Amino acid sequence: MATKQQIAGTMNNGSTGNVIAAVCSFFIPGMGQLVQGRWFKALVMCVLTPVMWVFLLGWLIHLWSVLDAACYEGPMDNYGYPDAGALQRG
Repeated sequence: MATKQQIAGTMNNGSTGNVIAAVCSFFIPGMGQLVQGRWFKALVMCVLTPVMWVFLLGWLIHLWSVLDAACYEGPMDNYGYPDAGALQRG
């Protein structure tokens, strides 16, 4: 079983998974969040972007989607470490 420190090293900002998610969100807003398993936020961003483009502000949501995917750290436990239980569950 991996220690919390070993798990923490796999979910930092700039990790390969976050970079892939950010690239996905660059092309389709919300896709990066979907890749990370955050389906509700993905749905919000996917729906909100075209709505905001009507007011020429869709680029804000698009940028938010990319930055959110790139900076995601995953679920944390009470001590600020990645939640090993959440990783094993799913």
